[in-house]
Amino acid sequence: MAGNAWMSTASRVAAALKNETLQSRSFIRGMKTVTLIPGDGIGPEISAAVMKIFEAAKAPIQWEERNVTAVQGPGGKWMIPPDAKQSMDKTKIGLKGPLKTPIAAGHPSMNLLLRKTFDLYANVRPCVSIEGYDTPYTDVNLVTIRENTEGEYSGIEHVIVDGVVQSIKLITEHASQRIAEYAFEYAKNNQRASVTAVHKANIMRMSDGLFLRKCREAAENHKDIKFSEMYLDTVCLNMVQDPTQFDVLVMPNLYGDILSDLCAGLIGGLGVTPSGNIGASGVAIFESVHGTAPDIAGKDLANPTALLLSAIMMLRHMSLHGHAQKIETACFNTIQDKRVLTKDLGGNSKCSEFTEAICQRVRDMD
Repeated sequence: MAGNAWMSTASRVAAALKNETLQSRSFIRGMKTVTLIPGDGIGPEISAAVMKIFEAAKAPIQWEERNVTAVQGPGGKWMIPPDAKQSMDKTKIGLKGPLKTPIAAGHPSMNLLLRKTFDLYANVRPCVSIEGYDTPYTDVNLVTIRENTEGEYSGIEHVIVDGVVQSIKLITEHASQRIAEYAFEYAKNNQRASVTAVHKANIMRMSDGLFLRKCREAAENHKDIKFSEMYLDTVCLNMVQDPTQFDVLVMPNLYGDILSDLCAGLIGGLGVTPSGNIGASGVAIFESVHGTAPDIAGKDLANPTALLLSAIMMLRHMSLHGHAQKIETACFNTIQDKRVLTKDLGGNSKCSEFTEAICQRVRDMD
C-alpha cells in the first residue's frame, strides 16, 4: 500500500480518532464513575495498566470494579451478578477486559449475555494504521459497525431429528433500522464520507433483504453521506486488495464478527484494536476484543494497548477529549519510538515497563 497517502499516518490517526463521537452524552463536572470489569486471564493486568495511565493523566475517572461471572437466577435463567447490573445501571459506562466462557452445556457466552442484558445493539471498531507498528498496510482508516443483538447469534437452535440441527437467523425491522440509522449518524458525527452496507441478500433474500432495505431507507434520510452496498465476499476480496476504498461499513451480526477481525488484522491484530458497544438508554461498554491469554496471565507479559485504546474511545464518548488526546498521543508515541514495547508489538519489555513508558510521556506533557 502506498505510504505517501494524501495525509500522513499520524495525521490520519488524529483525524480518525481525535473527535471520535459515539453518542452524545452530558456529564456533570468532577469525577465520573465507570464500571470496571477486569475480566479473566490477562484482564486484571491490562486493567491495572489502564488505571495507572489514567491516574498519570489525571483523568477524572473513579472505578467501580465488578465481576461478571454468570449466575443462575430463578428458574435456572442465566444472568450477570446483580451487583454488576446495578453498577452498570447507575454509571451507564463500562470498561471490560477479556472474558472466558466455560465450555459447558448450557453455559452462555459472557459477552453475549452482556449484550442482551444491556441491549448493546451497536459494536463499533475503528481500524486505523498506527505509525511505527509495521504491517503490510500503512494507510488503513475505516470503521466497522456491527448489529450486535440478533442474526445467527440470537441463540435460537435446536435438534430436529438425530444428526440434524437447525439454527435460526433472526433479522428484525427494528434492529436493522436502528443499526442503519446509527451508522449514518456515526458517519455524520465523525466526519466520515461514506457508509457501505455489507450483506448477502442475493442468497438470503428475506433476512438480509430486510436489513438492506432498512439501510437504503436510512440512506435516503442522509443524502450528505455517500451510500453503497456490497456482498460480504466481495468486501473481503476488496478489503485485502485495497482497504482505503472503505470508510464506514455496517452489517448484520455474524458478518460483523468476521469482518471486524479481518480489518483488525490489517492494522496488526486484536492487540491494537479498540472496540465499543453502544446500547439503548445511554449505556455503553468499551472492551478489548482479544482473548484471555491464560498462557501468559500473571507473567507481566501482556499488551494493554487494545484496552487502553478502548478506554480512550470511552473518554471521548464521555466528552473528555483533552484527556483522551493526551493518553492517545503518549501511547502512539511510545509505539512509534520502538524502544519500550511488549513482545507482540515487536519488543521485549514487560507490560509494567510499557505502561510506565506511556505514563512518563503523559507526565512530560504537563
